[in-house]
Amino acid sequence: MHLKLPELGEGVHEGELVKWRVKPGDTVKDDQVVCEIMTDKATVELPAPFHGKVTALLAKEGEMIKVGQEILSYEGGAVAAASASPSLSASSNGASKPAPAPAMSAAPASKPASAPAVSAAAVGGPVAAAPSTRKFARESGVELGRVAGTGPAGRVMREDVEKFIGAGAVAAGPAMVPSRGTPMRAPSVGGHTEERVPFRGLRKKISEKMRQSKDHAAHFTYVEEADVTELVKLRLAAKEIGQAQGVKVTFVPFVMKAMVAALKKYPILNSSLDEEKGELVYKHYYNIGLSVQTEDGLTAPVIKDVDHKSILEVARDVQELAEKARNKRLQMDDLKDGTITLTNAGTIGGLFATPIINYPEVAILGLNKIFKKPVVKTINGKDEIVIRDWTYFSISLDHRVVDGAVGAEFMKLFIQYIENPALLVLESL
Repeated sequence: MHLKLPELGEGVHEGELVKWRVKPGDTVKDDQVVCEIMTDKATVELPAPFHGKVTALLAKEGEMIKVGQEILSYEGGAVAAASASPSLSASSNGASKPAPAPAMSAAPASKPASAPAVSAAAVGGPVAAAPSTRKFARESGVELGRVAGTGPAGRVMREDVEKFIGAGAVAAGPAMVPSRGTPMRAPSVGGHTEERVPFRGLRKKISEKMRQSKDHAAHFTYVEEADVTELVKLRLAAKEIGQAQGVKVTFVPFVMKAMVAALKKYPILNSSLDEEKGELVYKHYYNIGLSVQTEDGLTAPVIKDVDHKSILEVARDVQELAEKARNKRLQMDDLKDGTITLTNAGTIGGLFATPIINYPEVAILGLNKIFKKPVVKTINGKDEIVIRDWTYFSISLDHRVVDGAVGAEFMKLFIQYIENPALLVLESL
């Protein structure tokens, strides 16, 4: 029998097979995760709707898989319908929405693709490859007939072409097939070596999103400084309250609440541009994406309805989503419907940065490191040098939508809330 890739979400028709969690010969139990699928920056885990033995893996890591495509064959039986629809991505901190059970066919199980890879040129037969793989090979100047296919029935995969190129075999010579799972190490040139690894998974998705943003949005960045002494005090008090409730309170929730307060006065920053329809879409809800660094790269889960939540509620959401991101447990819904993004590099260091907009949003705010600084303050009519907690905020904006003056006025108001966090209490009344 065959396991097919199920629906991954509304409007999602394919995903990249990032990692297999089983191998031929493994005995799999119902609801056991068999692989990880990446789609639009979300990695979802695909559970098995059967009990049985894996006989063959019909797709390779790094391959793009379409919904309904057979990816695994097995011997055994499907579980009852009541238990055959586990979620695609289970969270360790709460319930997740059930997903449709993976589709199955009763076709005989195929044999494991364990035979040595052989190029089509070696046997004089036609080359089996997907249209996307053929296009990639053509654009790379590679003759597919000289590439050894490692897919099912000798099918040439994109990864095979990449390895063929990496082995320096494009111009001439026999097909070179490196062993599966090992990085490509180019021949030594003048005593130096290079290592080539597949550019795929989250890193590739990030690349696509960044390029899309730069191709469409007209970026400009505005930087402003802030005295965060009062915010540091308030956060310290909130941190103790949060610890009693098992919630880690960082500066992020306060920054998000200040963003919402300022966005209500300058809604253009909480919009997006629908280029196809020629419409500017104002969002009357405040879903703030938070850039989270993971071992695979950067992702931006979304904190929903920030305006309707308390500081502790936002802090809890931030904590849970960050943990889900780092443990690869994000669901599709965790990445949807963002209206603006916050990126926090303050824990790493640096004075400030110029972040790239999370397109099609029109703004991204950067929270940077907080440090002690001597500043001049007028106290009782006299200028004095005092030590204050200080930081810089940077915001990148789409100049097609947001004028520089509007961005500056937004930041001026935002900084007022940051420097006087008690105002956030009044804002919520």
